[in-house]
Amino acid sequence: MQGGLADSLFETADRDPTLALIARPSDASPATWSPVTAVELRDEVVDLARGFIAAGLYPGHRVAVMARTRHEWTVLCYALWAVGAEVVPLHPTSSHDQIAWILKDANCVGVVVEDEQGVMTVGSACASLPQLRHVWQLDAGALSQLVERGRSIPLASVDSLRRIVLPDSTAVIAYTSGTTGHPRGCALSHRNLASPCDALLAEWRHTAAAPGKQPAILVFLPFSHVYGLMLQGLCVRGRLLMGHEAELHEKALSSALLSFRPTFLCGIPVIFEKIYKNFLRKAQQDGYGPLFERAAHTARRFAGAVERQQLGTGPGPNLELRAQHTFYEKTVYRKLRAALGGRVCGAMSGGAPLNRQLALFYTGIGILIHDGYGLTETSGGITAQPVERQKFGTVGRPLPGTQVRVAEDGEILVRGPSVFQGYVNDVPGTRAALRGGWLATGDIGRLDTEGYLTVTGRKKDVIITSGGRSVAPAALEERLRVHPLIHQAVVVGDNRPCVGALITLDPEFLAHWRRSLPGPGEASSRDVREENALREEVMRAIAAANTPMSRSESIRVFRILPEPLDPANGMLTPSMKLRRDAISRHFAAEIDAMYATSSRGARRSVPVDPFSWADSDNVFQ
Repeated sequence: MQGGLADSLFETADRDPTLALIARPSDASPATWSPVTAVELRDEVVDLARGFIAAGLYPGHRVAVMARTRHEWTVLCYALWAVGAEVVPLHPTSSHDQIAWILKDANCVGVVVEDEQGVMTVGSACASLPQLRHVWQLDAGALSQLVERGRSIPLASVDSLRRIVLPDSTAVIAYTSGTTGHPRGCALSHRNLASPCDALLAEWRHTAAAPGKQPAILVFLPFSHVYGLMLQGLCVRGRLLMGHEAELHEKALSSALLSFRPTFLCGIPVIFEKIYKNFLRKAQQDGYGPLFERAAHTARRFAGAVERQQLGTGPGPNLELRAQHTFYEKTVYRKLRAALGGRVCGAMSGGAPLNRQLALFYTGIGILIHDGYGLTETSGGITAQPVERQKFGTVGRPLPGTQVRVAEDGEILVRGPSVFQGYVNDVPGTRAALRGGWLATGDIGRLDTEGYLTVTGRKKDVIITSGGRSVAPAALEERLRVHPLIHQAVVVGDNRPCVGALITLDPEFLAHWRRSLPGPGEASSRDVREENALREEVMRAIAAANTPMSRSESIRVFRILPEPLDPANGMLTPSMKLRRDAISRHFAAEIDAMYATSSRGARRSVPVDPFSWADSDNVFQ
């Protein structure tokens, strides 16, 4: 890498000007996507960059972008990078306090917002932001106005500024999720951001589409998160066709998948869990529930057999299993892929570990899924599944050029070209995170003898029960969410006699499940039957999640929460991570009642040692 991230766009426009790099929904028909060629995108970027120069921006200036995932985001990024400015991503649902903190901490001179609401939110914080000189509103034509303002700026000015951007110049100040306290700004250089993209493209690009076809990715994850920025970099640097989808709700995303028809699907575990549950719900509604479950079971068995064969630990699928898989390919699997546009041949999951059984299911239906691992501090990817040597249930092996090791206390340490430059305005925090060139990730995990990494959770999230037992909650939560009725799960138990779980239910699957219950009867008796049946179903889900766990690590009590966890109510970060402290405070009464009720159900005081809870005790009261 010789220069900055914008160079790859300019180089593609010079070499292959007619190559489509972006597809945009047509104004006349949203289901029709219009291509934007490399030279057209380059020209958009240059025109906007001239406008930024006219507005007084110069190298090192920081501009925040607070918008959903849309075409303008990409144009803004590359225009700002072309003049040597630094992008500060802001999630559009961020609170007033978060926005004020980030704009001040990053010393932003400008901010791009999407609509009038964004203008009002930023405006309310302006009194404490004397350095903020520009607020541009996308939906009010701000970009067109900037382009007009820059007409007098020579084209050569953009080239001159772009050519002085060095690989180690800062490109992005990406703020962490802020699960506890204020978010911290991670300074990521052009080299940092390019490194995982180039490593993934070199090893995995050929898996992203059928031979001879241009890979196409529908990006719906927020660019305010480093995963979304990495996908943008993959598309532009790898000459992949990129579509933007601003809405994450099911109807909009389903429509976009059917019309854009991606060849590769990139998401987080929650997305893949939701798609699976929708497949199951639709099959049950149409009377094909048992057929789907048999097909899903065969898909997992087939993928597991292929996995063992590739790893050299098994002979592969036998003749009977191959025949069953072929039958379900004709009757089930191709229909499932058709619901995703019909061209998806592979997928990548990140943001959190993907459940092994879910990964086997997708791979078994013909969508080879790669689970990976990364952080904001590592510009995205650290590990990924090797091609044709996937080990599902792990997050793969380190990317080329990256080193991973596990400290004695279980913390994952990382070293490589994608590791960030440091935290903005936080020298002590940077020194604490970077130890002798190794980044202390704050995650805990283990490496097997072949170098595959398994992430078991966050170091700070480990629960210590009153009996002194240590429990990493992430694995339990992941296994609970696999059940179609369970939408979210939060494992608790710090200084408590046993592990408990707060659960929210999937509203769509719950409605479907209620309709499938037998017998009308009186309203009051039916309500009682539904309540009992629901508790039994949740107990079965908990029992399944507990299966691989020791007794001290098992969930012994639970409560179904009356409201979902959402970024809007402060229970989740914008990247959908649990704000555990906020959840514990908000639902303190429910947690206390959960343990108090379980104690009464045991007909004695709660023992200190959780091993002394008798198997016959009904702690699910």
